[in-house]
Amino acid sequence: MLERRPVFPGVIEMNHQAGWRIGCNVYLVYDDREWVLVDIGYSETVDEIVEMIRQMDFPLSACKALVATHADVDHIQGLAKAKAVLRAPIIAHPLAVEALESGDRIKTFAEIAAQNVHLEMPAVKVDRTVVDGDTLHVGTRRLDVWHTPGHTDSQLAFRLDNLLLSGDNIYRDGSVGAIDAHHGSDIPAFIRSLERIAASDVEWLLPSHGPIFRKDAALLARTLERVRGYLALADFGTCAPAWPLMEQWDKELAEGRLPSSTPRGA
Repeated sequence: MLERRPVFPGVIEMNHQAGWRIGCNVYLVYDDREWVLVDIGYSETVDEIVEMIRQMDFPLSACKALVATHADVDHIQGLAKAKAVLRAPIIAHPLAVEALESGDRIKTFAEIAAQNVHLEMPAVKVDRTVVDGDTLHVGTRRLDVWHTPGHTDSQLAFRLDNLLLSGDNIYRDGSVGAIDAHHGSDIPAFIRSLERIAASDVEWLLPSHGPIFRKDAALLARTLERVRGYLALADFGTCAPAWPLMEQWDKELAEGRLPSSTPRGA
């Protein structure tokens, strides 16, 4: 038997439980003998996670749901395998359904040829969809569903009392989840999601990667300032809604301005 090592009452994070990093953060939320998993990670770690759950004396038959925070391969590749073992329903946002049920390797980042990433993405049926304002109940515990798009169009976060299972919105170093057009990133939406987190009264952020951390207003303010800057930069290609440099260049071309006559920094 394994001694349970909850990070907060009713919440076990499986990397903490293992004592080493086995993948993305996988949260087991429980009350009495009913439990859910928020994310599952790669297929290759499913057996290890399930065995830890068994050794912690959680009945596998009491798994109420397998929840996908969003449809990126590092979070959901193991869903089909876990569903077969645990016989639990899959819950996700409606915008994640197509990618999950078709095994879309591009949108899920399972296929990135330029970086030699070629991963399997087993298709899995989504049994229930949830949207902003919905609630998941685990015994007497209540998970309030937040739709926090930006990193992906389907990104979900889940509030549990003063905790927010915050997905790939922000990490302890102020980084945010990857911004890429292929999986539905949206910079203005990302800003709104971060503003929502900043304005909330949650005390702890439980991200999908890296350490859990106390919500820090200054950190969020710095991150928001940086991400707002992405609105007018080409760094993220088609995700940036505007690129003022092109308007400046149009003006310089029309004026016949040569490089030598352009003020430095203009």
